[in-house]
Amino acid sequence: MFASAIPDVCPELGLEVPVSQIDRELHRLWEQDEARTNASLMNLAVYSEKPGALLENSAIIRILTREHACRAILVEVNRAESRPGLRAWITAHCHLAHGRKSVCCEQIAFYLTGKVTGRFRNTVFAHLNSDLPLVFWWQGELSDIFAERLVSVMDRLIIDSSTWADPAASFRRIAEESHSNSDLILHDHEWTRTWQFRLGVAGVFDDPAAQQALPDIGRVEITHHPAHRNAALQLLAWLAVQADWKDREAVTGSFTFESPGGRIIEAVLRQNPDAPALSSLVLRAGGRSAHLSQAAGATHVERRIEAPGYQVVSLAPADPASPEQLVALQLARGGKNSLFRKILPRFQQLLDASRQLPA
Repeated sequence: MFASAIPDVCPELGLEVPVSQIDRELHRLWEQDEARTNASLMNLAVYSEKPGALLENSAIIRILTREHACRAILVEVNRAESRPGLRAWITAHCHLAHGRKSVCCEQIAFYLTGKVTGRFRNTVFAHLNSDLPLVFWWQGELSDIFAERLVSVMDRLIIDSSTWADPAASFRRIAEESHSNSDLILHDHEWTRTWQFRLGVAGVFDDPAAQQALPDIGRVEITHHPAHRNAALQLLAWLAVQADWKDREAVTGSFTFESPGGRIIEAVLRQNPDAPALSSLVLRAGGRSAHLSQAAGATHVERRIEAPGYQVVSLAPADPASPEQLVALQLARGGKNSLFRKILPRFQQLLDASRQLPA
């Protein structure tokens, strides 16, 4: 028996079965209770190399399937164990429908050790529901398993670039491995974390006073948690793209842009280890400003417009923080995520430029 972070008996993952018997055992699972209805709108694969990820992700899937019916395929790979091994479990996450019938979603969990590249692809591919799209949630750093053959079958790829040591290199790798899959839809948790700030900026400029100040913006200030610099850079990239600001050579401690009217705009990013992923965005135009802020632990984002003799304050819900909430939001919105695709090249330029600036 190979070393395993998974107990010999693990009821949290369901019934342990031989891989060759998965389909048969799933069929028997549904036959046991006619009150169950098998529901599935997609394949949701979750991959991790973090010890204990199977148990954590099984708990997350139980939450996600309350609103998003799927066949879930969970994979944990132990790269530290050289001996090849493969264990599999099946279960169903069930939720009451109209107080009576259980609507259930299948879950298949795999624990692999040893050289897994080919075995992983074959194992996952063999148990996809071929009639449904594949949403692939990759957790952590990209490894050698992230390759073109795998990416080619994905419809959506969910990542969290805040977990990467070198996000610029990882985004380049995604572009390289997905060149044969031009329809791949990419979701980054960092982008999702900017949603209420982006919505807030759009709402702020519905105000006539803010609209008048838009051409005069000369300074942008973004405060972020040290672990979420990518969220701040993506927010800045979005501002630059939407306002049609041109990049200028970075100066010490800040980014600089040029507006369509020729105004120079300075953008400064600051860290706050005690704050949420994004805690503040300030747009300054002379004596006028728009300020969006979220305090630590707050459930709302405050929007404040200030001008001489004028002040308006409003509130909006804060962005979700947990991985399952972020994924649920991404699944609920669906769509092509075309705005993220639009700002991605600019974000990558800012990533490269940020290496010249202090963190």
